[in-house]
Amino acid sequence: MDAVTRPAPLQPPRIESLTLPPLADADARDLRAGGSYEASRFTGADVAGRDLTGARFLECELSEWSADDAVLQGAEFVQARISRLNAPTLRAGRTRLREVEILASRLGSVELYDAAVSDVVVADSKIGWINLRAGDLHDVVFRNCRFDEIDLSGARLNRVAFEGCTTGRLDLAGSRLQHVDLRGLRFDAVDGPAGLSGATIDRDQLAMMAEMFAAHMGVHVRG
Repeated sequence: MDAVTRPAPLQPPRIESLTLPPLADADARDLRAGGSYEASRFTGADVAGRDLTGARFLECELSEWSADDAVLQGAEFVQARISRLNAPTLRAGRTRLREVEILASRLGSVELYDAAVSDVVVADSKIGWINLRAGDLHDVVFRNCRFDEIDLSGARLNRVAFEGCTTGRLDLAGSRLQHVDLRGLRFDAVDGPAGLSGATIDRDQLAMMAEMFAAHMGVHVRG
């Protein structure tokens, strides 16, 4: 009989504590596509519908922004704290997020496809549909968040954890997972169950998905 291969121990996300330097208050009216901003605090900004493509924020704090339909394609956030962001629609594909906190935010449809996300915490937020297709996520924690749908199709995840989160649908078609802890994510449906390889789930989740796994393997359950 072949020996059973034991799974490698689950590695948790490696999150560095975010400490910002003294910040200067800045005027969001000065923000522009391709602009670079450092050690600045932007509070109460209304950037709805504005084009901030390629903007770069280093050691910044963004608080109480209204950003419906703002365009942040290819933007970069490094060592940044984003809190109480309100955006029914946000276009931020190919964005880079490194050492970032996103806190107490309300987001509707969020495009983050092809994004590079590392050392990031998303906490206490409500998000409708988040599109992380083909993204790279390393050392990421989602904590106390409610989603309608999480799209991770084609994404690469390493050391990612969900804590106290819920979603209606989870799409993992074509994704590649390593050290991904889904035990803290309650979900109603999974697309692409083969993408669960490399994830850790609990017994309740396994029981809930038993019929789905059977269908995926061509097993007929009767009686």
